[in-house]
Amino acid sequence: GVFGIYGHPEAANLAYLGLYALQHRGQESAGIAAADGVRIRVSKGMGHVNDVFDGSALTHVTGSIAVGHVRYSTAGESRLANAQPIVIDSAHGQLALCHNGNLVNAGEVNDALVREGVIFQTSTDSEVVVHLFARSREKGAEAAIVDALAQVRGAFSLVMMTADKLIGVRDPYGFRPLALGRLNDSWVICSETCALDLIGATYVRDVE
Repeated sequence: GVFGIYGHPEAANLAYLGLYALQHRGQESAGIAAADGVRIRVSKGMGHVNDVFDGSALTHVTGSIAVGHVRYSTAGESRLANAQPIVIDSAHGQLALCHNGNLVNAGEVNDALVREGVIFQTSTDSEVVVHLFARSREKGAEAAIVDALAQVRGAFSLVMMTADKLIGVRDPYGFRPLALGRLNDSWVICSETCALDLIGATYVRDVE
């Protein structure tokens, strides 16, 4: 399950509520990252949303943009290293990535990257996207994301965040769901509209 919100002072707390509504989509791990226009901070752990984010777990995850993920493993084992969001620093700046779905060519892309010296930290197919993003020669984060996703195939939706942007993506066939909503002046992207309902947001349309 993936969730993202842009332009809200309580972004991380709303991401928590959104993930709580999406808990049925994954019970292995949960994670939230937030951005304040300068840097991305992340908190994640194994278990259910209300267990991972009890007490002060979100106090340092500040900013008006946030993304969140609940995981049910389809590729990669159940361990903390595979929990999302995956957050990286690169020549294009920081990126936080939350992924739903499967990349059918992840194995061959992974092998090619390893032969070029890339070191993988997880066993998920999601990580190939961040390496392709980091290695892209395109100018700017958005162009690098487009370049990276042009090299993968599968049924997927992604919610990503830079230090100042929220980005939602579906595969060219639109197999995996991704809804777009509004909460006053804020934008919301999520796997299912139940997450919009819980935070009082209005459904606009599916991401095309």
